[in-house]
Amino acid sequence: MLLALPVLVLFQWLMSDAPFASYLLSVVGVNIILAVSLNIVNGMTGQFSIGHAGFMAVGAYISGVLSLNLKDVALSFLPVAVSDQVFFVVSLLVGGLAAALCGFLVGLPSLRLRGDYLAIVTLGFGEIIRVVVQNTDAFGRALGLSGIPQTSSPAMVYFFVFLTVLVARRITGSSHGRSLWAIREDEVAAEAMGVDTTGYKVRAFVISSFFAGIAGALFAHFVPIINPGSFTFVKSMEIVVMVVLGGLGSTTGAIVAATFLTLLPEGMRSLFTLLGAEGSLAQKVDQIRMPVYGLLLVALMLARPQGLFGTKEIWDVLPRWIPRKRRGLA
Repeated sequence: MLLALPVLVLFQWLMSDAPFASYLLSVVGVNIILAVSLNIVNGMTGQFSIGHAGFMAVGAYISGVLSLNLKDVALSFLPVAVSDQVFFVVSLLVGGLAAALCGFLVGLPSLRLRGDYLAIVTLGFGEIIRVVVQNTDAFGRALGLSGIPQTSSPAMVYFFVFLTVLVARRITGSSHGRSLWAIREDEVAAEAMGVDTTGYKVRAFVISSFFAGIAGALFAHFVPIINPGSFTFVKSMEIVVMVVLGGLGSTTGAIVAATFLTLLPEGMRSLFTLLGAEGSLAQKVDQIRMPVYGLLLVALMLARPQGLFGTKEIWDVLPRWIPRKRRGLA
């Protein structure tokens, strides 16, 4: 933490004069949080959730509404800028907790299910959230919410990226993580050995939902407007693709895949522009990126079914001459 904070401050200073780069890197950071958090459920626990965008929407709308109600309020004993950041962090935590509560309410009855049945339940939850938001006046209906204070920053986004990755790694190395891996490998055997399979799956679901809500709250505070179209089934599938591409169970893989797939459309758009393609073709990148994602997945499943990293992390695939100080990795 002591190393991360000064690095983030320097990062924010370097990005201060580059608004587009700041926006793009913030989107990358949000997608990393979503992919790493979903990896806790889909990768470590071996479940199949495809409603992650619903929890992101809960965090985005709850924190957005709270920030709108507090934007004219300030703490008198603090400078205005500091007061705004305090309220921003409060709105992030409230959004994350609201998403975690939804994760608990959905997970408690549904995580007794497995495989396709769980996927259908989570898909239904994501669509319910989208329809509720689309028909609620407080959330702006189909037009969405605008005027949310733009108090987020790349440094704040990557601070929560750091926390998400830290929590995921700590879970993996703990007894709770070993229980999750046991459930993934053989749920019946894990239950026979005394593992509370339903309890562990619900906890994993709640933690994953919390960070998805944080990602949604961060997203709501650096985009001009949030609307139901940002949290559709397509968004959920994008996150699933990131996790599968990186390797189910690999935090490093989720980070690499989220970064690559987020920057891919911008790379394609720049390539079309350099090749002199018509403007309309460059604008259609968003329409052709999903087929490109599909082709990448097909190629990956044929060449490397376990994903880029499988269940390994970056330090597991480093050359042997690089010293490993962590016990168990030598």
